[in-house]
Amino acid sequence: MMNDGLLIILSGPSGTGKGTVLKALLARDSNIQLSISATTRLPRPGETDGKEYYFISREKFMQMAGTGQMLENAEYCGNCYGTPAEPIARWNANGRDVILEIEVKGGAQVRKKRPDAVGIFILPPSMKELEHRLRGRGTESDETVQRRMEAARREISQASNYDYTVVNDTVENAVKSIRSIITAEKCKACRNRQLIERML
Repeated sequence: MMNDGLLIILSGPSGTGKGTVLKALLARDSNIQLSISATTRLPRPGETDGKEYYFISREKFMQMAGTGQMLENAEYCGNCYGTPAEPIARWNANGRDVILEIEVKGGAQVRKKRPDAVGIFILPPSMKELEHRLRGRGTESDETVQRRMEAARREISQASNYDYTVVNDTVENAVKSIRSIITAEKCKACRNRQLIERML
């Protein structure tokens, strides 16, 4: 009997390497599906509906948000962004694990609607290393780096609301830790009640 897949919330401050870790994780595990957000903004050149985003009208977005069809939603720069619940439920029912890369406020919204979700917070090895990584990009001013560091401290203060923390000292170690978490979660008795009941 196939068990439902997991919904995994992945959060962490800018500069911790979430995107790099996620890319490596997806390359190693074909059963993991990256969640796709919906947005009211227009597609950029090269973007495809249902790949980068689900591109929908503001009217449709507000209707979905108002009827609980969004796990979370927010508005940025005049455009709405959110996570449709239905595709995730469908992937999970087919046994696929879905990862939602999201900031902490959105993660909290998702946990309210999907308390079964597994929260993983990516941490830097140290704040000094985080600053080094941000400066290493060479694209941001000192003022921007300091703003990002302040934002990182605020986000890290929320890490204890997650089920697990993973330190991204190396991408390989971080991926290994996340895969171990997924394995452990699937072995939890509370996720295998039907299997247990069939044996009684």
